[in-house]
Amino acid sequence: MRIDISLLPALAAAFMLVFARVAAMVMVLPALGQSNIPVRIKIAIAVLLTLIILPLHRTAYTIDMSSMTPLVVSMLHEIIIGVVLGATAQVAMSALQVAGSVIAQQLGLGFVTAVDPTQGQQGVVIGNFLTMLGVTLLFATDSHHLIIAALNDSYTIFSPGDLVPSGDVAELATRAFAAAFKIGMQLSAPFLVFGLVFNIGLGVLARLMPQMQVYFVGVPLSILTGFLIFAAVLAAMMGTFLDYFVSVMHDLIPLN
Repeated sequence: MRIDISLLPALAAAFMLVFARVAAMVMVLPALGQSNIPVRIKIAIAVLLTLIILPLHRTAYTIDMSSMTPLVVSMLHEIIIGVVLGATAQVAMSALQVAGSVIAQQLGLGFVTAVDPTQGQQGVVIGNFLTMLGVTLLFATDSHHLIIAALNDSYTIFSPGDLVPSGDVAELATRAFAAAFKIGMQLSAPFLVFGLVFNIGLGVLARLMPQMQVYFVGVPLSILTGFLIFAAVLAAMMGTFLDYFVSVMHDLIPLN
């Protein structure tokens, strides 16, 4: 009895190409790609997703084992595509940091910073809270399934072996950054209005009562009132963000 193993090198090469795309995306994703997640867990998730994706798109890869150069070039293309997918979700998540920064400035808490666990760098406390809440809601509402769907459908948008459309990638990046900044400003709009009205009121009060220490009265009142507004609009803010994140993921899923 003879077993034909001639297909194993091509299958292994296809596995590595799929793994390159999946692993690059996992390393950049908002929740899974954060620095405090062990690398072994990231690799395990990437391998698991690869085992799921490979049977679905194995035939999309044309493997030429006679030379290593095409394989290396294809792997670089797969890594770029994975980074684009993960970075798109990461940029969408950064809208919460934009909103948190604006809110903190309006409440007088812009100087209160802490390490953002999702990005491993300093960020305002309110922004960190919104980011952690956003990640929690993504998993609680199963919205992370859309990321897996976008990965699966990326083989329709970015076919293996084709050159990465740099123009489309640049357009996608521009739209993602613009949309993240726009939604961040929209989420913080109530606090922009509050900050404008509150500061105008303090200015009028300072003119009417010059002997009054407006700063020592205004800062605690601003923080207290701001947190009351924050508690009142938090549910609506996160609902708007979830709708925005879902729309971004749907943009990566082609219509059938």
